[in-house]
Formats: sequence, structure tokens, C-alpha cells
Amino acid sequence: MSKSYDAAVIGGGPGGYVAAIRLSQLGKKTVIIEKEEFGGTCTNWGCIPTKAMLTAAHLYREINEKASKFGIKVDNLTYELSGIMKHVKKSVTLSRKGIEYLLNKNNVDIIKGEGRLKDRETVTVNGEEIKARNIVLANGSKAIVFPPFDEIPGIWTSDDVFKMQQLPESILIVGGGVIGVEFATFFSTFGVDVHLVEIAEHILPYEDSDVADEIKKELKKMKVNIYENAKIDEIKKEDEVYITKIRDVTLKTEKVLLAVGRRPNITEDIKNLGIKIEKGVVTDSHLRTSIENIFAVGDVRGQTMLAHVAMYDGIVAAHNIAGEEKEADYNAVPSIIFSNPEISSVGLKEKDADKEKVNIWKFPLSANGRARTMEEKTGFAKVIEDKQTKQVLGVTLISPSATDLIMEGVIAVKYKMTSHQIAESIHPHPTLTETLLGAFEGPLSIHI
Repeated sequence: MSKSYDAAVIGGGPGGYVAAIRLSQLGKKTVIIEKEEFGGTCTNWGCIPTKAMLTAAHLYREINEKASKFGIKVDNLTYELSGIMKHVKKSVTLSRKGIEYLLNKNNVDIIKGEGRLKDRETVTVNGEEIKARNIVLANGSKAIVFPPFDEIPGIWTSDDVFKMQQLPESILIVGGGVIGVEFATFFSTFGVDVHLVEIAEHILPYEDSDVADEIKKELKKMKVNIYENAKIDEIKKEDEVYITKIRDVTLKTEKVLLAVGRRPNITEDIKNLGIKIEKGVVTDSHLRTSIENIFAVGDVRGQTMLAHVAMYDGIVAAHNIAGEEKEADYNAVPSIIFSNPEISSVGLKEKDADKEKVNIWKFPLSANGRARTMEEKTGFAKVIEDKQTKQVLGVTLISPSATDLIMEGVIAVKYKMTSHQIAESIHPHPTLTETLLGAFEGPLSIHI
């Protein structure tokens, strides 16, 4: 006899486990089905391991570049990759255990296995049938691999980096977006000869050009060779070396990392059930698919493929399954990049703004007192406001801890606050938040 639930969640990533927990909190009998490890891409092959690696790289660079300036004597600074990877593994394991603890604490049934849709109210897993009045698809995504890279042995995706046992002497990173820039930051910090190629006009193509320029300068300081508005004309492997032609340049590297993003994991059962698919699984603002009792959250939707968006999706879907009318609002989604320095942004970008209708205020990090005590000069805060209403439309920040500082901008954009309202709030001194204050103050800003 098959088990029956109010809701079955397929996939234990950020969208899936958050949806399952919230459903149970709302009184719904819930089961979550995961074929591998809980946490999905974010915990196992993305956010968590990458940030663990970058934390090690950031500390190494801080000591290497700043210790003597601060009167700290460090001789013969070195690193051990096995120690870094041990830290990565520990971070991932603790995150997984934390997720499983929360699922158990909230009385969510857990099934390990590959869940497949049989019909609109039945999921098969491990040869058994699970009946559910509602189903949440949280199938996630997978790394994009395409010709000729899928035909050449040994090409890395981001998943493979976390398995490495020694650093390569040289690496070509294909894709200058978030993933590519973060890995270029890591590898270059430890002296790897890094080549970064981006087909768009500049690296970080979804950010403003002034943001890309700042990060480009920092990467070049770390001796990263950057090729923009460029594509790979030819790539082949000879005697354990990859030979790549870019324009009139021929590169020889030990490794090639394909970092051009991810695509929704659309399985055959989803297609066979007739669920509407375009770029990903299509949903309405309530996260319902074309089949009313089936919902989709996170990367499988093929929209903004970020862990925090997946979590938000999971909450929205859960409340709608519980009988509430909750619509998703994506007007204030923060974007974060763990480069060095970090980048964060929310809302309208300068490149997309009508310059006749907005004011754009920038405040340099170099004018911030706290930044000076940290020997930090690269970066700025930028605020875009409506000329008439003074409402904050967008915020961009390049700074140490920018990924944490952006929440002030998220709140301003989400709740349609004015620059004046933010500027009137007393900011602690001396802190990096005053960089944002300077931008919110616009022409009235005071350099500290």
C-alpha cells in the first residue's frame, strides 16, 4: 500500500528543503525525496565549497599583502591544499547535517532515492509509489557542457574543482561571469597562471562596466590574463596539455575549466507529464506549473538561478499549497559575487537606466575611514534614484564585505524607500556602511 501525503517535494536543495520545512510548519504532512546529498548544488558543488575555498584565499592574500603594513611579521608564508580542501569538506558536511537536522526537527519524512512523476498525484521512488495531493519540483540544475568541450577528455566543470588534490600550474577558465571570476580569484591567489576568457564585451557581463573595470584591475594585479569580447577558435589536448587558440593567441595550459553557468535539470518524467516548459519549468506568480497541484521552485524554473531565490520560491510555494494567496516578488533580488573585493547589487543597474529620469550617486571606498584602517582603496557604492520621487531604484557596492552590506539596499528597493530616508538613519562610525551612506546622501555627502 502506498504512503499518502499532503505534499511531496522532489529535490533536497535550497528550494526543496525550505519548502518541505515550511509545509510541515504549516501543518501539512510532507515527504522530501533526494537522490544524493541534501543541500543541492549550493551546499555540495556551489555556494558553500566555493566560499570555503575563497575564505582561505582571502586570508592568504590578506596576510601576504598587508601583514607587514600592520606591523605583523610573518616569515615563509605558505599553504597546504589538502588543508584547504579539508576545510571545504568540513563546511559542506556541517551544512548537510544542519539541513537534515532541520528536516527531522520539523517532522518531514525523508526518502533517499530518485523521485519520478508517475502522474499528477503520484511519485515513484525505489520501486514504491508515493501519493501526494501536491507535488513540488525542486530538481535544481546541472553544469552546462557543450561541444567541443564535451568531446575533449578531462575538461573541468565547477563540480570537478572540489575533487582536486593538487593545484594545476596553469588553467584556462572559459566564462568570465560569477563562477569564472570567483575561481580566477582563488587560483590566482595561490600563484596559478590563470587565463580568463569571456565572449561578452566585458567580464561580469550582467554588471555595470565600472564594476567590471574595478574587478579587472584587481585580477590583473594577481597576474590573471583576461580576454574579453573573445571566443575560443580551437581547443585540443596533446600529451596532457590543452592547446587553445583565442584570436591570434595560442595558450598551453594544464587544465581547462568550463564555467559558463548551469541549466535547469528537466527530467523526462516532467516532460512526459505534459508540464509546460520553455527555458525551464514555467510557473505563475504563485509558483504553480501548468498542472495546478504541481509547483516548481528554484533552478528548475530557469529564471534567476540563485540559492536565496530558490529558498524564497520554496516559502512562496509552501504558503500557496497551504491555502494562502502568496505571490512571488522578484523586484529586490540581491546579486552577490565573492571576488576580491566583493561585489553586490540589487534593483536597477546603471546600464539599464534611462539617464534622463534618474540620479546616479557614487561614493568612493577610498573616502571611507574604516576602509583606510583596513588598507582598502578599491571600490565604491552607487545609488540610482528616481529624479522626481527620490525613490531608491538600485544599489551597487564594491567593497570588503559587500555581500553582507547589500541588505540596506535590498530593504530600500523592496520597500520603495527614498535616499533621504536611508541617509537620515544614523550609521555607526567608523564602518564600511558609511560608504553606502555617502552614496545615499548624494551631493550632500561628506568625505570622512
